[in-house]
Amino acid sequence: MSGAGGGTLAANVMHFARLLRRAGLPVGPAALLAAEQALSLIDIGNRAQLRTALRTTMIHRHEQREVFDQAFALFWRDPEAARQAAAMALLEGQKEPDPARKRSGSRRVAEAFVSPRERPAPREDAEPPRLDAALTVSARERLAQLDFEAMSAAEIAAAKAEIRRLAMPLDARRTRRLRPDPTGPQSDLRATLRASLRQGGEILGLARRRRVVRPPPLVVLCDISGSMARYAQILLHFLHAVANERERVHVFLFGTRLSNISRQLRHRDPEAAFQLVAHIVPDWSGGTRIGESLAAFNTKWSRRVLAQGAIVLLVTDGLDREGAVGLAENMDRLHRSARRLIWLNPLLRWDGFEPKSQGVRAMLPHVDEFRPVHNLASLRGLIDLLSRAPPPMNARMRSA
Repeated sequence: MSGAGGGTLAANVMHFARLLRRAGLPVGPAALLAAEQALSLIDIGNRAQLRTALRTTMIHRHEQREVFDQAFALFWRDPEAARQAAAMALLEGQKEPDPARKRSGSRRVAEAFVSPRERPAPREDAEPPRLDAALTVSARERLAQLDFEAMSAAEIAAAKAEIRRLAMPLDARRTRRLRPDPTGPQSDLRATLRASLRQGGEILGLARRRRVVRPPPLVVLCDISGSMARYAQILLHFLHAVANERERVHVFLFGTRLSNISRQLRHRDPEAAFQLVAHIVPDWSGGTRIGESLAAFNTKWSRRVLAQGAIVLLVTDGLDREGAVGLAENMDRLHRSARRLIWLNPLLRWDGFEPKSQGVRAMLPHVDEFRPVHNLASLRGLIDLLSRAPPPMNARMRSA
């Protein structure tokens, strides 16, 4: 990396790292130094080796590959053509969203190419801006209704900030555990006798206690297959905030296998937590085996985490590559083990959604709630649902 050529290449790598950061990828100085060191060990004339070296040093998560590949194809080909493509992409972004829209990675990279410094300055002789007092939808309301899959890099960052401010006041329930309380409604004779031993057998007062009231456990089973990768990426920020705010939150990811990430999400730093998750989840953006994943959960984890009226959130689109083999049986067992089973499906954002696939038809009879999860408004609706008092367990079992 020495000489004029090396200096030019180092500057290009630095500009490429800035482009990735504007597109929403966490590329820091350590990744930049690693990339420059990797380029000094390969043949930079080989495009495949160049892309592999940069990708292995600058990104560390499976869902970042799409944005990286789009940025690499534009930046290392023709910068002028890339700016023209970015301008065309921004013009297309001003139009009404098309149901058959392109992948969001292309839009994020196109917006990243247009730096704020490159925007033309306003002319001095231009007319002063006019204030429009018409009643329009605010940017916050528009963000709440925008689909996660259609968001740009800036909109995703704003959505993550909104998600961190969401609070989930789960309905608190009385447990079987008792705790000492001087004003409690129940007398504790055992504690009273123990206290009297310290006074020579003299009873000076009655010890009292009351039942512990706490929110029920929350268990989340989230699909991370290719069709759910973007939604799972946003929902992980929501689950990370919930796991750090309250106790007894258990999160499982499944694609072709089941992975427990509850311990990793308890890390306070979101980026550090997601790095730990990426190291233990090998099947991100792969296929989907819902039946096998639920069978593994029912066998290994249900007795450990489904206790004291646990609430289960199942986040998936219901598209099973195995043709719903064993799915109905495992859904029925999961439904009977939990107090409430809520299915969150991003496909419900479409008005004409119909349960036609085998997986959806097998799962639908065994859920208590069937709700969409595709934008911030749907997350707020989920929080409102969880804050209500659940139906009695006996009534639910009779209806089942």
